[in-house]
Amino acid sequence: MNNKVPMTVRGSKMLMDELKQLKTVDRPRIIEAIAVAREHGDLKENAEYHAAREQQSFCEGRIKEIDGKLGVAVVIDVTKQKADGKVIFGTTIDLCDEETGDEITYQIVGEDEADIKANMISVNSPIARALIGKMEGDIAKVKTPGGIRGLEIVEVHYI
Repeated sequence: MNNKVPMTVRGSKMLMDELKQLKTVDRPRIIEAIAVAREHGDLKENAEYHAAREQQSFCEGRIKEIDGKLGVAVVIDVTKQKADGKVIFGTTIDLCDEETGDEITYQIVGEDEADIKANMISVNSPIARALIGKMEGDIAKVKTPGGIRGLEIVEVHYI
């Protein structure tokens, strides 16, 4: 996997914190639970043992998944980028819908960080793809299920 994946500093920290929790807290706790369950005898019908092994499998899978993501991540600190009004990965953008006049703010983030409820959109989303490379004052045309919408880029923040 040579494809590098952009990630914000915040996203990288979240994954590293989760990885630390899994390796230093969850993994030892699960290993202890397996040892305790083994002491109860017959493993074939030992529900505690099977539950602990299932937890172990999930934990180890998640550790591998996070290691893989961090291995291909390119951490981008938008605060260190040139603030010239251009929409790039990590920027927060104030937009105005041409049709309705509604204002909305989005931050462009990596796949794992995307949360539409928090107005954090994936770099691969149609809105982000339409915005990246544009400048303050430009109109981005976004394909939506209801048709093409024009979004004016009111302001770009490098925060």
